[in-house]
Amino acid sequence: MNAFSRSQTIRKPAIRSKAGIVAAQSRLAAEAGAAVLAEGGDALDAAVATSFALGVLEPWMSGPAGGGAMMIWREAEQKAYCVHYGMRAPAGLDPADYPLSGEGVASDLFPWKAVVDDRNVEGATAVAVPGLVDGIGIAHQRFGRRPWQGLLEPAIALAREGLRIDWYAALILASNTRSLARDADAAALFLEDGMWPPVPGWTALVDRRVPNPAMAETLAVLAERGHREFYDGEIGRRLAADVQAKGGSLSAEDLSAYHATIAEIARTPYRDGGFYLPGNLTAGPTFADVFARLGEGDMTGLDQPDGHSFGAYADAFAGAYQDRLAGMGDNEAPHSPTCTTHFSVVDRDGNMVAMTQTLLSVFGSRVVSPSTGLLLNNGIMWFDPEQGKPNSLGPGKRCLMNVCPVIGETADARFAIGASGGRKILPAVAQLSSFLIDFGLDLDAAFHHPRIDASGGPAVIADEALSPEILAALGQTRRVVTAPRTVYPNSFACPAGVMRRGAQNFGATEIMSPWGDAVAEPSGASDHP
Repeated sequence: MNAFSRSQTIRKPAIRSKAGIVAAQSRLAAEAGAAVLAEGGDALDAAVATSFALGVLEPWMSGPAGGGAMMIWREAEQKAYCVHYGMRAPAGLDPADYPLSGEGVASDLFPWKAVVDDRNVEGATAVAVPGLVDGIGIAHQRFGRRPWQGLLEPAIALAREGLRIDWYAALILASNTRSLARDADAAALFLEDGMWPPVPGWTALVDRRVPNPAMAETLAVLAERGHREFYDGEIGRRLAADVQAKGGSLSAEDLSAYHATIAEIARTPYRDGGFYLPGNLTAGPTFADVFARLGEGDMTGLDQPDGHSFGAYADAFAGAYQDRLAGMGDNEAPHSPTCTTHFSVVDRDGNMVAMTQTLLSVFGSRVVSPSTGLLLNNGIMWFDPEQGKPNSLGPGKRCLMNVCPVIGETADARFAIGASGGRKILPAVAQLSSFLIDFGLDLDAAFHHPRIDASGGPAVIADEALSPEILAALGQTRRVVTAPRTVYPNSFACPAGVMRRGAQNFGATEIMSPWGDAVAEPSGASDHP
């Protein structure tokens, strides 16, 4: 039993526009991207602005010192591309510096054997080589229209102005105060007196903010000198020096040697549509496995998913995750909080971007680089600290991620979708994609439809809003636990997506996300369907 209302109804209608749309977990970041579209930028230009704005506005979710992957659809070429900018272990990392404690499991996302002092989870020793800036930089060089410098200006202004503390920001900060207080620079940036979470004012006349002038200066230099300044220039040298001063192994040479990749992606067919998926070291191959299993059954003929449909989802997820965990080494605790954000963009010409970026845990390593103002990732936690495993920690190794940005096609539409939520990402993105392709739901109906999470744990987590008939069907052969769809904690992933049908664009975000919104470029007439 829980204390939540049984009569409250929450809706967040998808928007519709002939102009471009940005759907992001922060409305303010989506507005920054939509403004770029209105100025003549394309979907990739809007993605650059949105990405850097999110790093300022959602510091607990992502930032320039993180990694991830994106899918790009180029309408004129009728081709899709994947940009992979995952993190790497530093070349100078020594696995012997992460001795097993011999007691229990890690304190955060992954149930690895515990490491002494959680050195792979928190602090500078958990920092991996970040890839986000190079990934979005090479994508902009190839596909962008607008000058790089102007695309970073919204994020620079936001960093100077400061993150506004409302109830949601205060909740996230309060939930992580103890960890943030362990790093003097993180405490100075995010906490009051280095130890207390900031709280919002009791009236609209009180405007409390967390400015980050050091980050603003870093972004200004990056805007002026280009994305490789982060890897080959003074920003990279300062970042590495800060990490090493705090005991980490990230070096300037690691940054200089880092290069993201971009590759054309073939279509994976499914029924009357298909998918363009990211490759190895993401959840893309597991997504393909899920739909190969779904394709073997009968998922069509209905206008809504039923008990049989959700049973098929649960079985497909169980089988695909069993293969993933055995062969790829990912072993995440399925319901731990994660630090990831996703946004999707469609422009008026039909170009699309589905972009996922992450610091991994909430607030990453909980360490701030004082000279750059950047919150740092804890990508080392992606590796199993026990040697001899598929994903064991080692110098220079690439991290395995759960990110799953997707470009999908129905019989008469195209969509870009993804989510945050760690291992919960794949089930959410797969169900939403199936709702659109197998049942012909529109974006609004798909995002409002209850879902399940079956991501390798001991039970299927089902939205308690599912019908009794569906819950009963699921429970016939599975252990089922129901949970409400709430703001915090998150039992389900947080998706964002856009769709194009004919000359009409649509956008939607997770209905329970208090900040997320789909925003149309200001020049376009938009409305609710």
